[in-house]
Amino acid sequence: MIYVFDGSFEGLLSAVFDCFERRHTVSRLLEEHYFQGSLFEAPHIVHTSSQKSDRVWKGIAKKMDKDWQRKLYCAFLSEQADMYDTLFKLIHSLFCSEAIFQENYGDALILDTAQTAKKVEREKHRMKAFTRFEKSGDGLFFCAVAPDFNVLPLIIRFFRNRYADQPWLIYDQKRKYGIHYDTHSVQRVEIVPESLSDTRLSTPLILDEKEALYATLWKDYFKSTNIEARNNPKLHVQHVPKRYWRFLTEKQ
Repeated sequence: MIYVFDGSFEGLLSAVFDCFERRHTVSRLLEEHYFQGSLFEAPHIVHTSSQKSDRVWKGIAKKMDKDWQRKLYCAFLSEQADMYDTLFKLIHSLFCSEAIFQENYGDALILDTAQTAKKVEREKHRMKAFTRFEKSGDGLFFCAVAPDFNVLPLIIRFFRNRYADQPWLIYDQKRKYGIHYDTHSVQRVEIVPESLSDTRLSTPLILDEKEALYATLWKDYFKSTNIEARNNPKLHVQHVPKRYWRFLTEKQ
């Protein structure tokens, strides 16, 4: 039987719960966006339930250490259609065994999950390094990003701690949502004004009056620290891939 879920992490865990509760033999788990219908079998539509997902997650915590719990979540944030099915099967096999989880990289499910989680963690580090805020006229620090994976949930704590006394908004252009911090709490925002949807706050009426000066000083700093004799474009691109350049002030 094919399982179809809403694409949320809670939905995936709810699918695992349904599988055991209904004793289904599941051939594949698909996000509803990818499900095209089937002529041969009726799918089971998973209804996301916090009660179900909480029970499954507590069960996972008893069998996996925190490092692997994070790997599961990071692999999920890759948003890869095949990874949803891989995670479903890995968690299902975890509960089918009475033994504590063993990190066996000879298992294709475990290896694929670990490798995908590593890619997501790498993208998270890049977002922390390549995020460039601009200050708007009302005091909000804004940054637009377009990461390969959905890493915004992984960088919230870092930026909340680093800029605890400043309101900021990091907006994911690819996924059309952002995280907003008002110096007290973090909220997910789905709608961002059109003027904030570009990579830069280019409109003078939106920018803080000193922002253009700060941007110029930042560019001048990078130019002044560049030693021509040690210039290595190939190495530079390895450390700062070109797909991030349009978001970097020093590259404008």
